[in-house]
Amino acid sequence: MDALETRELRYFLTVAEELHFGRAAQRLGMAQPPLSRAVQRLERRLGVRLLERDRRGVELTGAGEMLLHEGRAALDATTAAARRTRRAGGAAGPGGPGGPGGPRSHLVLAVKAGASHELLHKLLDAYAAEPDAAEIEVLPSGTCEQEGMLRDGRADAALMHKPFNSLTGFDSEELMTEGQIAVLPARHPLAARGSLSMADVSDVPGLPLARWSRQGTFPPGPGPEIHDQTQLAQLIALGRTVAVYPDSARAWLWAEHAAVPLTDAPPVVTHLAWPAHSRSLALAGLIRTATGL
Repeated sequence: MDALETRELRYFLTVAEELHFGRAAQRLGMAQPPLSRAVQRLERRLGVRLLERDRRGVELTGAGEMLLHEGRAALDATTAAARRTRRAGGAAGPGGPGGPGGPRSHLVLAVKAGASHELLHKLLDAYAAEPDAAEIEVLPSGTCEQEGMLRDGRADAALMHKPFNSLTGFDSEELMTEGQIAVLPARHPLAARGSLSMADVSDVPGLPLARWSRQGTFPPGPGPEIHDQTQLAQLIALGRTVAVYPDSARAWLWAEHAAVPLTDAPPVVTHLAWPAHSRSLALAGLIRTATGL
């Protein structure tokens, strides 16, 4: 049989990520022997060896690499289907089954912390005025986290920003284009300039560029590793770093910050993005609203 069970797929993916049966069993909350037997049964059913086991440890075969890639996407799709189905039926919101007024559709919109508040307000207010509007839960995320949230069903739609986010595999609607600014300590000499170039802010003595995580890793460089917007705001105010942001970030700047336009930074295009296969009527309504902004 070619069909895979989600349980055995989850078992294999955990082992493939850990490359250690003991650690994988601990993550799964089970004993190691039944986990090993489950992976062996999966190999027999598929007719291929997925893992090479020896005294040095565990390694993925070529077939195992393929199943790691394809299986993760399949498991995300299964999880996403369950999450979105519950929200479509109102199970995740206060108007869920048994609640006042009966089931109400529920949409989750992922947004990057620090993105345009004005645009988000316009979108939410315009959609709320529509008849039969679903309940919208706004889910703040870190840089580049929106893609994963759409793929595994934590979000139904997301505000994504090119060139920082990839729109591969998603449908999208362009909402806004804006320039970029350098966010500097207000007392720094560069803060008095009318404009700056990327070269001006890329190698400032004592003021390295902040580094955001992308896909779980930080790019190389001397700048501090940034985990959230509040941390970034404080480090800029203390004169420890500089950051490049879309112009709309001016809305969250502190008195200790200065914003200087960047003349050669690429424009940032904000899109409303959603899974290409979506058939949600509530999401269709949100998309129609977005196109009319």
